[in-house]
Amino acid sequence: MGASFSESTYRHIKLNMNKKNLSLMVFMAFLAITNLHAQNYVQNIDPEVTVKKLNTLIYLINNFYVDTLNMNDLTETIIMNTLKELDPHSAYITKKDVEKANEGLEGRFEGVGLTFQLYKDTILVIAPIPGGPSDKVGVLAGDKIITVNGEDAFGEKINNEWVMDHLRGEKGTVVIVGIYRKGLDKPIEYKIIRDEIPINSMDAAFMLDKETGLIKLNRFAKQSQEEFDEAVIRLRKQGMKNLVFDLRGNSGGYLGTAMSIADEFLPTGKSIVYTEGIHSARQDLNATNAGKFEQGKLVVLINEGSASASEIVAGAIQDWDRGVIIGRRTFGKGLVQRPFLLPDGSQVRLTIARYYTPSGRNIQKSYDDGTDEYYKDFMHRVEHGELMSADSIHFPDSLKYQTANGRVVYGGGGVMPDIFVPFDSVRYSRTYTDFIRKGVINGFVNDYLDQNRKSLLKNYPDFKQFNSNFSLSEDDFRTFVEKGDKEKIEISEEEITTNKAFVMLQLKGLIARNLYETGDYFEVIAPADKEISKALEVINQDQTYKNLLD
Repeated sequence: MGASFSESTYRHIKLNMNKKNLSLMVFMAFLAITNLHAQNYVQNIDPEVTVKKLNTLIYLINNFYVDTLNMNDLTETIIMNTLKELDPHSAYITKKDVEKANEGLEGRFEGVGLTFQLYKDTILVIAPIPGGPSDKVGVLAGDKIITVNGEDAFGEKINNEWVMDHLRGEKGTVVIVGIYRKGLDKPIEYKIIRDEIPINSMDAAFMLDKETGLIKLNRFAKQSQEEFDEAVIRLRKQGMKNLVFDLRGNSGGYLGTAMSIADEFLPTGKSIVYTEGIHSARQDLNATNAGKFEQGKLVVLINEGSASASEIVAGAIQDWDRGVIIGRRTFGKGLVQRPFLLPDGSQVRLTIARYYTPSGRNIQKSYDDGTDEYYKDFMHRVEHGELMSADSIHFPDSLKYQTANGRVVYGGGGVMPDIFVPFDSVRYSRTYTDFIRKGVINGFVNDYLDQNRKSLLKNYPDFKQFNSNFSLSEDDFRTFVEKGDKEKIEISEEEITTNKAFVMLQLKGLIARNLYETGDYFEVIAPADKEISKALEVINQDQTYKNLLD
């Protein structure tokens, strides 16, 4: 017969509850109650009873369980499992990971200021960040880091986490970095004082033709508004009248930043987005001051990687018929998270509201089948043929809405583009994927630059000259294919012919990125980008552009 507990035992339990457990249980009770709301249970719940039950459970486990347990780990497991039951985007972040999680959106971190990649178990410098600590002391693109504070920085132990742990650190602290540079007999040692490093959220901004510019944003971070404004001003000076705003792969960021950038395209007073939840009153966010691009043709590029804040911007532009949306259906994240700090410095990002586009559509896709299935959505899209044909996508009439001009749009599963452009089968072919996965692409670029960096910079002192005049030779391409053979990549003559032009352009773009600036890669490959080509086609045909928005 199992043991039982008397009333006196329970009184003992109650007396031995400490404040730490109580605060934890209050929080867990809150999660449990929220979960019940999320599952649409219609019943009255007494929070005090829930707290007592959970408190008692923790005490019993802590004092009577057969084995020794790590209560911190158990608590984190309970929190994570509870949040997983709510929705796919409510999340728990440990104290250690909170700062890391915020870096990209805050737009800064503290370290030595360089971009790198791992090549043959070695840290290869792609480029020092201009004006950063590494740039100031003379670290160059192509350098190989071989020691950090006297410790070897090569071999099997080297991974991205190791590099981050050793090169990042508090502003003002010193790190000694040993560098191997081709052409020098001995390694060079640099004393680098760590500093605050900006993280750009804008990948590229350049002119596609005499009147059309492109701005590519990879996330909506704190400084994105400033970056966007500077890019618009700079491109306007180069003659920009029309804009292609590239949000492909942009997974979101700050709601406030998304609203500010959408404001640049819309007249004062127009709705951008509104949010609403059971415990969050409706909040309407409208366009305010005169935007920097309220006039001129506008195309927004989207795909299955565009989510959250990207969908807010694309949805507002589509609902007001301000611009043409081109690409593929977006991710479908229409939930708003708010961070709640826990006593130990960890954080819960809890979904508190849904957001709605100006026409009233919530673009959140269903998560009724659970979180695991939710994140398999991309594979389901592939299996159903959605990435290759818009005809594979079906929305029920109940999710039908209208834009300002009366065009039909749908909610409940992402933003559908006005013009569908299928997945690029060459870019994501098995062969090209193998080239990337087995390091052939980066290996070729690194070896090529090792041999030719000086002559390239002498012959093409700036990117404009490089882009206009440089091309890889047939011998270079054969060398590339031979590298693939050595890595046992099976490729037929037909595949070589099909992939050749695309691969050559990719290699040129990666060489440009290493020699000049990161954004130059995107300018090199733009002519082969199907979505960009379609955007230019629409912009350059006045009647087509007008008809798409009427």
